Amino acid sequence: MTALPIAAPAKRRAPAKVLPGFNLTLGYTILYLSLIVLIPLSALVFKTFTLSWEQFWSAVTGPRVLASYRLTFGASFIAALVNVVFGLLVAWVLVRYDFFGKKVVDALVDLPFALPTAVAGISLTALLAGNGWVGQYLEPIGIQLAFNPNGVVIALIFIGLPFVVRTVQPVLEDAEKELEEAATCLGATRWQTFSKVIFPSIAPALLTGFAMAFARAIGEYGSVIFIAGNMPMVSEITPLIIIGKLEQYDYAGATAVAVVMLVFSFILLLVINALQAWQRRHSGAPA
Repeated sequence: MTALPIAAPAKRRAPAKVLPGFNLTLGYTILYLSLIVLIPLSALVFKTFTLSWEQFWSAVTGPRVLASYRLTFGASFIAALVNVVFGLLVAWVLVRYDFFGKKVVDALVDLPFALPTAVAGISLTALLAGNGWVGQYLEPIGIQLAFNPNGVVIALIFIGLPFVVRTVQPVLEDAEKELEEAATCLGATRWQTFSKVIFPSIAPALLTGFAMAFARAIGEYGSVIFIAGNMPMVSEITPLIIIGKLEQYDYAGATAVAVVMLVFSFILLLVINALQAWQRRHSGAPA
């Protein structure tokens, strides 16, 4: 019998590329990032180099600057912690319960993203000031929420809540309820089910949400200046210190403080990326 010729395997066609090739796309990416991010930040650093080390250290460690660091980072940390607790509760309600107006509540969570920060600051001030809707009842009993560090924390809670909710919400939606049912069948209490089954699965998302809310709060300006009172050594945030130096034409001093904030922001960015990678590994998703 004559052997039939074996047909050569057909060559697989490479998928058509929607965008240009790697070299051209990478070139555009580097150019765009350079124009938008790298060149402005490089100018910030180079301007700081006009100072000597003694001048730089004096600019970033002055008494008012140090007080602003303590307020900015301390208030941001407290606000992020509060948002972790209440952000988890909000995400839990949106995922686990059905109720009238749920879509409206879900949309309101994103309001701080869309609302101009100055509008948020004016609204909170009108609400919490001594003659505001809420403040007029609190100040007579000794509770002052506006024009002091308390107002800073409240403003930072307002702008940071969506970061926690939107980070935790999809993780709760993907959680396997069969594990909770199995724990209940084995006699676990509600607290044991939450602490041993639910919390370990959402802990990476909570940490990521905390880091994102903390990073967002550190750089906040618009919603804070209206409600903080801006009293030196008391309720003056670091971005306001930078603005003040610019108004005094102390550009080198302003860039020196800005570089400190830039370093902290970059460290937080690395932490957030590490937490997100950990979350992907924890959930089994591809990195």
